Amino acid sequence: MKDLKHRVLFEHLLSDVKNELVEQALDAGQKALGYSCYYVPEVLMNLDGCFSVRLRAPGITDTAIATYYMSEKTCMYSRSILERAIEGGFNFFSALLSTETCGMMHRAHEHFEMLNLVKEQNEDFFVSHIDAPFVTKDYALRHYERQLQKHVLDRLHEVYGVETSEDALRRAIEKHNALCRVVSAIGALRKQENPPLTGYEFHLIELVSECCPHDLILPYLEETLEELQIRKADDKPWYRVRVVLAGGENDDPDFTKLIEDSGAFVVADRYCFGSLPGREEIEIRDGETALAAIARHYIDTNECPRFMNPEKVHGRKQYLKQLAEDYHADGLIVQQMKFCEYWEYERMYCQHVMESEYGLPCMGIEKEYINTSTGQLRTRFQAFVEALEMKKLTKEA
Repeated sequence: MKDLKHRVLFEHLLSDVKNELVEQALDAGQKALGYSCYYVPEVLMNLDGCFSVRLRAPGITDTAIATYYMSEKTCMYSRSILERAIEGGFNFFSALLSTETCGMMHRAHEHFEMLNLVKEQNEDFFVSHIDAPFVTKDYALRHYERQLQKHVLDRLHEVYGVETSEDALRRAIEKHNALCRVVSAIGALRKQENPPLTGYEFHLIELVSECCPHDLILPYLEETLEELQIRKADDKPWYRVRVVLAGGENDDPDFTKLIEDSGAFVVADRYCFGSLPGREEIEIRDGETALAAIARHYIDTNECPRFMNPEKVHGRKQYLKQLAEDYHADGLIVQQMKFCEYWEYERMYCQHVMESEYGLPCMGIEKEYINTSTGQLRTRFQAFVEALEMKKLTKEA
C-alpha cells in the first residue's frame, strides 16, 4: 500500500512529548495538563483553554535515578515517567492529574511534588490525586463524580480560572465526541478482510490523538480518514492471521510493528493507550448533568483489571471475546509490563479463561517499557502465528 500522507508527521510528533503541536498550543496560552490513566477523564482536561497530554517517555534508555527513588521492583513505565520528569521533560505542564489506581504510578506522581520537578518552571503547577473506585456500584459512581469535581474541576478553576460550568462541560464533550468519531471510523476499517491500513498505522493515529492538542490534531486525522476511505489495499492481504492485542501500558508503535512483521495483523487495541475502550462517544441522558454523564461513561467503559466486582471481572473476558468476533480475530495476545500487579494476575487468568471457556487461542507475554528482547519476542510471535495457521487449516479441512 502507498504510505499515508501524514505517517512521517505522526511518527515525528510521537518522538517527543513536547512536540510542535504542543508548543503551538502553549504559545497560544493554553494550559498543558498531564495524565497517565483512563480513570482521569480525558474530556475534562480539554476544557476551554486547556489540552491533555498523556504521559510518555519516548526514547528513554536508562532509569537509574528513578530506580534510586522507586526501586527496581517497580514497573519500568512508572520509573521511565519519573526519569523523564527528572530530566525536565514535563516542565511545560500546568498540572498533573493523577489517580490512586496503581501504587507504582501513584508513587511516581508523588515525586513530582516531593522533588519539585515542575514547580521551579511554573510556580502554579500542582498535582491532584483522585481516589478512584474499585467497584461499579451506585455509591462508587457518586464518589467518583465528587472526586472529579473536587480534584479536577475545582482545582483547575481555583488555580487557573478555567471555566467549569455546565455549558463548558457540554462544549468539551462535543469536541471530545468529534475526535472520537473520526478515530473510531478509522479503527472500524480494521474489520475489513483486506483493510486499507495496518495495526501499526492505527497505533500511530490513536497515540497522536492522546498526545497532541485535540483542536490541532483533528484536521490531520480527518484528512487521514478521507485518505483511507479511498486508499487501495494490496490485492492480497499482507497478513497471515488476525489478533487482538490486550494488556497494560503500550505506547510503543514499534511493538505493534514487531507483531505484524511476524505475520499477525493487530486488528483491535484493547490495552492502556488503546482506543478500545477510549474512543466511545459520551452520551448525556435526559435529566443528567454533564459531569454525571462523564463519570458514568468512564466507569461503564473502563476495562481496567483494577475493578474487582464480578460483573467487571467476567465482563472483561466477554468484551475480549466480542472484540475477537467483531474484528474477525484468530487469536489473542495479552501483554503486561514486568512487575505490574494488576495485569500480572489478569494475564494468567485471562489466558486460561479465553482458551478453556471461549475457545480463543491466547498468548501471554511479559515485557519491559524499553523493548530490548525483540529477537525472543519475534520468535514467540512467529510460533504463535504458525499455531494459529495450523488451527485454521485443521478447521478448514
